[in-house]
Amino acid sequence: MRRQKIRKFTLILSLLLFPVTLYYFSPVLIFGAAFNRIINGSFIIFMMMFLLSIPFGRLFCAYLCPAGGLQECVFAVNSKLPKQRWKNYIKYAIWCVWIAAVIFCYCLNGKVTGIDFFFETENGISVSNVQSYVIYYGIVLLIFIPAVLFGKRVFCHYFCWMAPFMVLGTKVRRSLQLPGLHIKVKDRGACISCGKCNKECPMGIEVSGKMEEGQIKSMECILCGACVDGCPRKVLSYGMMKGRKKYGD
Repeated sequence: MRRQKIRKFTLILSLLLFPVTLYYFSPVLIFGAAFNRIINGSFIIFMMMFLLSIPFGRLFCAYLCPAGGLQECVFAVNSKLPKQRWKNYIKYAIWCVWIAAVIFCYCLNGKVTGIDFFFETENGISVSNVQSYVIYYGIVLLIFIPAVLFGKRVFCHYFCWMAPFMVLGTKVRRSLQLPGLHIKVKDRGACISCGKCNKECPMGIEVSGKMEEGQIKSMECILCGACVDGCPRKVLSYGMMKGRKKYGD
C-alpha cells in the first residue's frame, strides 16, 4: 500500500499548489493567448499531456491532477459509483467543441509570434488578486459539488476537458502498436471474486468484470494501481505491452 500513500500524497500536494497552477490547466486562458498570437502555459501543458499519455496513459490523473486530489478528499463523504455509460461521452462533446474553438481562434488571428509560458500570471502564480480568487473558488466548487452529490470522481467522468487529450494519446499508442503502461491480469484463475479491486478503484470501474480481457482496457482507467495493491491474491500487476492483438479495441 506504500504506492497508494505516495499517490495520495502527490495528489494532495498538487491540490495545495492549485492556486499556483490553476491557469496552466485553464481551458479559457488559451483563448486570450490565441488572440494575442502566442503559445501560453496551458497550450504547452495540454500538448505534454497528450504526448506523455502515449506511453503512460492517464497516469497524470492518478498522481498529479489537483481536481483528482480534491475529488478523492470527498470519498469520505460520498464514495458511491457514479452512473457511467453514455454520460462518459459528455466530456468528449465538450472537448470537441472547445478544441475546435481554440483552433479557430489561432487560425483567425494569424501566425503565432511567440511563446509565453507565464501568460496572464503574476510571477508565475495564477491566483494573485481578488478576481483570481473568485475564479479559483468557483472552479473548486464546480469540482467539489458534483463529487459530493454523485460520487467517485464524477467530474473526471463527465466534464474534464483534460482527460480526452490522454485518451487520444492512448488510442494513438494502440493504433501505432507502441509500448505502453497498463494494468494486466497475471493469473485470472487465482481470483477469488472478493470484489476488493472494484471497491478500491477511485474511478469506480468494475475491474473484476474486465479481467477476462487479460487487462483493464477501460478508457476511464487512470493506472493508479489501487486495484493492483488491493488484490489479496496479486492477480493484477503493471505491465508494458505492444501489439494490436494484445491491446484490443
